[in-house]
Amino acid sequence: MSGAALNPDSWLSQPAHLTWLADEGLRLLPFARRAQVEQGFAALDAEGRIAEGAVAELIHTTRMTHCFALAHIQGLPGYAALVDHGLAALRGALWDETHGGWFSDATRSGGKSAYLHAFVALAASSARVAGRPAAQALLDDAIGIIERHFWSEEEGALRESFSAGWCDEEAYRGANSNMHATEAFLALADVSGDTRWLQRALRITERLIHRHAAARGHVVLEHFDAQWQALPEYNAERRADPFRPYGSTPGHAFEWARLLLHLQAALTQAGCAAPDWLLADARGLFARACEQAWQADGAPGLVYSLDWRQQPVVRARLHWVHAEAVAAAAALLQRTGEALYEQWYRQFWAFIDAHFIDLRGGSWHHELDSDNRPAASIWPGKPDLYHAYQALLLPRLALAPSLATALAADVTRQ
Repeated sequence: MSGAALNPDSWLSQPAHLTWLADEGLRLLPFARRAQVEQGFAALDAEGRIAEGAVAELIHTTRMTHCFALAHIQGLPGYAALVDHGLAALRGALWDETHGGWFSDATRSGGKSAYLHAFVALAASSARVAGRPAAQALLDDAIGIIERHFWSEEEGALRESFSAGWCDEEAYRGANSNMHATEAFLALADVSGDTRWLQRALRITERLIHRHAAARGHVVLEHFDAQWQALPEYNAERRADPFRPYGSTPGHAFEWARLLLHLQAALTQAGCAAPDWLLADARGLFARACEQAWQADGAPGLVYSLDWRQQPVVRARLHWVHAEAVAAAAALLQRTGEALYEQWYRQFWAFIDAHFIDLRGGSWHHELDSDNRPAASIWPGKPDLYHAYQALLLPRLALAPSLATALAADVTRQ
């Protein structure tokens, strides 16, 4: 699907802005390389150091492998070996050779979560596009595990989590894991040529966004029981949880808005029916998140979470929320050409530049307090490359195909 004609004054039309995006992406990569440990990739502190005794974690290993694959696809030297290191970890220390699936870290304890397995599929897909020799075997394993354990054809969504041996299933359904499954399924459709993954992504978005979020004025419901009954008070005692926070999470509304546009474009490109509500709901999600979360407590920036009266719960500003906001603004600007999204795109980048980009210590601050000072109550250190790096790549690319495939084919905006 081709986007709307952009105003020639749009930042997305300006060579200098596109060069700035590329340069900032290049600046982030060397800092992230320091996350390499023997068995994969681990968390970095605010200065880019690995804590003593740190172990490889699945979340960082998959996300770093994905991002380093994107760097390799762009022709940046030195990243192929890092992709291969990540693939070896995902076929080694983090893989459960007894029961199948992946452990959350190299201590090899705990259960199996849909959220993390979606990132395995994404990393494997990107590595496959990057042409890395071990990628296809990992991709086959990831697809097999999703098919056998997580995807529910009856529900049209993913089950959430299981014990290590796949015996005990958690009586919970989550929007976050299914959102990242939507992202992974878009990538799987591109590397496999199988449009079934697009239809599955459509079923997920129809349930979580068009059915539930749209009915609540485009506020995303995050938590459900196993029968998909909403749990609005879930984690009321742990409101600042980094993965399952209480209330609504505006950052996820932005992320969903972008994914809806990618899905619409992918369906159209594949010759499949692409419902009009995908664009309408993307607009609604973006508008509601901006309205409710921007300066919600009087200070600039987007708050982390809101209660059901649209009041701030956790007032911290997280880097990933702003990265997803700017990426969603870029996607809506590309899709519609409307000046409103240009204004938000510039405003979000201005805030990121003023408060998150750390030219002294490297990378981006991951968290700010309510006065926009660096903080570490939810996201200590600087372990994440994924959100910021994608926000720097996506604005110059078409809405379809998915990120790695678009980079490989140089499918830039027309």
